[in-house]
Amino acid sequence: MAITAHHAKYFAHDLTRRGSAGLDRLSMSLFDASVDLNPHQIEAALFALQSPLSKGVILADEVGLGKTVEAGIVLCQYWAERKRKLLVISPASIRKQWALELAEKFNLPALVLDAKTFREMKRDDRNPLAEQAILIVSYHFAHAIREDLKTVAWDLVVIDEAHKLRNAYRPSNRIGQGIRWATEGCRKLLLTATPLQNSLLELYGLSTLIDDHLFGDLNSFRAQYTNADSNLEALRSRLATFCKRTLRNQVTEYIRYTERRPITRPFRPTDNEHSLYEAVSTFLQRENCYALPQRQRHLTALILRKLLASSSQAIAATLDTLRARLETLRDQQAHSDPEFTERLVQNEEIEDDLLDEILDDEENAQAEVRPIDRQKLKEEIAILQRLADRARSIGIDTKTQTLLKALDIGFDTLAGIGAARKAVIFTESRRTQDYLKAFLESHGYRGQVVVFNGTNSGPEATAIYETWAKQNAGTGRWSGSRAVDVRTALIEHFRDHATILLATEAAAEGINLQFCSLVVNYDLPWNPQRIEQRIGRCHRYGQKHDVVVINFLNERNAADQRVLELLSEKFNLFSGVFGASDEVLGSIESGVDFEKRILAIYQECRTPEAIDAAFRQLQAEMDEQIRTRLDNTRRTLFEHFDEDVHQRLRLRLADTQAQLDRVGQRFWSVTRFMLNDRAAFDDTALVFDLHHPPKPEIPTGRYHLISKMQPRIEAGSDQFLYRLSHPLGEYVVGTAKTLATPPAQITFDVSDHPRRLHVVEALRGKAGYLILTRLVIESYEAEEYLLFSGFDDDGQALDQETIEKMFLCAGEVRGEIVVPEAVAARLAAEAKRHAEATISRSLESNNRHFQQAREKLEAWADDMVRAAEKALQDTKEKIKVLTREARQATTLDEQHRIQEEIARLEKVKRRQRQDIFKAEDEIIEKRDALIDTLQKRLVQNTTTETLFTIRWEVV
Repeated sequence: MAITAHHAKYFAHDLTRRGSAGLDRLSMSLFDASVDLNPHQIEAALFALQSPLSKGVILADEVGLGKTVEAGIVLCQYWAERKRKLLVISPASIRKQWALELAEKFNLPALVLDAKTFREMKRDDRNPLAEQAILIVSYHFAHAIREDLKTVAWDLVVIDEAHKLRNAYRPSNRIGQGIRWATEGCRKLLLTATPLQNSLLELYGLSTLIDDHLFGDLNSFRAQYTNADSNLEALRSRLATFCKRTLRNQVTEYIRYTERRPITRPFRPTDNEHSLYEAVSTFLQRENCYALPQRQRHLTALILRKLLASSSQAIAATLDTLRARLETLRDQQAHSDPEFTERLVQNEEIEDDLLDEILDDEENAQAEVRPIDRQKLKEEIAILQRLADRARSIGIDTKTQTLLKALDIGFDTLAGIGAARKAVIFTESRRTQDYLKAFLESHGYRGQVVVFNGTNSGPEATAIYETWAKQNAGTGRWSGSRAVDVRTALIEHFRDHATILLATEAAAEGINLQFCSLVVNYDLPWNPQRIEQRIGRCHRYGQKHDVVVINFLNERNAADQRVLELLSEKFNLFSGVFGASDEVLGSIESGVDFEKRILAIYQECRTPEAIDAAFRQLQAEMDEQIRTRLDNTRRTLFEHFDEDVHQRLRLRLADTQAQLDRVGQRFWSVTRFMLNDRAAFDDTALVFDLHHPPKPEIPTGRYHLISKMQPRIEAGSDQFLYRLSHPLGEYVVGTAKTLATPPAQITFDVSDHPRRLHVVEALRGKAGYLILTRLVIESYEAEEYLLFSGFDDDGQALDQETIEKMFLCAGEVRGEIVVPEAVAARLAAEAKRHAEATISRSLESNNRHFQQAREKLEAWADDMVRAAEKALQDTKEKIKVLTREARQATTLDEQHRIQEEIARLEKVKRRQRQDIFKAEDEIIEKRDALIDTLQKRLVQNTTTETLFTIRWEVV
């Protein structure tokens, strides 16, 4: 379709317009997303953006429905609106995943900030919190830099796995209190699949993270909603304003889920292997041994237990490290090495959560100082040497040999379901990883194994990276950061050329392996959240086949058997459509704490009977935590009972597709107009080859208009995804908005349009004038409108929709004109009326937001007064009870004691009565002040700008 400069200018302004609400506002972010958007995700994003006066919402979809995508849409929209102070707070283990998803799916710059990066940037005289990127920090680090965070007026703070902060209202919850204080007053988006786990008070806790005025204080919440006669429907009504939950069974027609198929491979260690295990285990159970640093004794024991179960090579090298530490202690009389345990974790790449625990311990512990018993030290050094020698003498152990058979069984199962011959093998040890690589290479898998770990710095990884970088240099897929690009290179090499990905915990986060359907837990973590993350790399949205999960079982280890039983039966991690449920995973406050519970059993229990009893007790506690006593309450509060939910989602999908088609067509038309002499266009494939870039920094090559149906861009082909946020897209739209568009006569050809445009066809043979005005309204938020006003030569007015559809037709400029004064006056009057009507509608909409916020504050004030009245009522009830007791008292002493208590309570009652009046006055005063602030913000400032005036004709 041939368009004019006037078309291009209008389309460009429309593409960057700040919509006021609904899909209109989300157009840019939805169009720029490289992700198959599902209707429930769009609904959730719209919910998060619905009110400019809201201080935040909770998105509480069940697990597996894409809460990260929902948050990504919202972040993308804020970024498009140039609100760039954006912060994501998440558990440490998923920070990298967040950064990669934001970059890959939304083309958003993201920076993971940790202590090391923060220090380095400060040293380079850069402000880490002023980077032009979405900042991602862990809970622990957010708490550590709370003073710095407090100084920034964040546009949006996203808190992932927010249920971990559900007790943030308690002074004892140090991290929760720190994060709450640091982000006070900022708009928040909380993500959690488990907003309610064991107590309704958790809902109160989450609400205080968002806004102190959603409910009254803790006492008023407790009084209203935690009694037997609580009004749950009233609570549901209040939750509906800031909490949205979608269930998996509501979206099955949009998302296809596959099953998990568990396979357990038992193995029986040799006598030598078993006796080594027993000997190391006995050493770890010694009281006050020097080998384990006093301050991190339990964590060091936990790490050693993991390595002991991993491989004899892993434990041998670690025993050598312990011995070297003791020799240093003997020679230098150095009492402590504060970084010893941290180095163990980093060297083996066990998991980030343990590092956080170590840092926490260091904050709270005193330095280790104790006298050295040189004889005992010498004895320990000798034991460690003997144990390390025994470990090295074992060679290829039984578990390793079992791996080959396990892979055969796994690959046969994949062949049966038509899945690709791919397996990811997880180990908790770098040394075990190196050992398994050599073993597999020499047993039929030469050239088919890719190693993936935290450094990815080995010679093979470097070669794969260099090949990938050469193919992708100068393309949109190459970031220039080795750390980021080497991960992509290794995963793509696994996908295209290899059979096995041999990974440490570094691969349990931030990578997507939907093309792989076999997960082998060579080492099984005790942390259920970590296992779910591993399996979730493959068993996720986009997986086309069932996922086979293989676990190993040591038949000579009673504790190992009970751990696997607990993880399988209580957590349901390995089977079913969804794996571990929200309720189950959410019931574990900390995966590391859970691991410590299991460690205590390994450390303290000496017999199978003691192990069995300890696991029975732990299982009983888990049953209590995972109990379903709140299921009915949860359903009452969160689940949608309206029957039209499917229909509503269908309409949302249709509306979104229509909106995205409109954005895509306009973006393509503007691009074609602006780059006509610089590129060759293929309208059918929606690609163009850029030969003469408008700016030096924009590369030549083939540009694909971003769409959900585009083929995967091959490495090394100089191809790019073309989106609004691409530098070329920004140049095209920005330049089109400044095009010269003097008054002109334009002929619109309706005959060539592919679809019937009845309202435009009715104008064929007619002519007239129109004006395009840009209206900006500043109130609670900025709103931008493009308003058409016009009429035909008979004086008949044209409406907005008719003129918009006219601009869907091809146009041709017939020459510049001078607009007659009478016509210009009428156009100005029409434009003014149109603007005034739009301003009035905007005021009505903002007034609704104001009324909702006012009602929220009224409810908060009622809560606070009700709490004071409840305290008075409780005192009155106590006095009644004591008065009855006084009548029945049998001795003067008892009578005297009761009368004294009644007198005391009467004083309390009088004080409480006075407090109610005082509290009412204070609460009403505070409420009115808040309402007054909102009312002042409601005042609108408006600006108008004429974009162009034309004489039109339809043929």
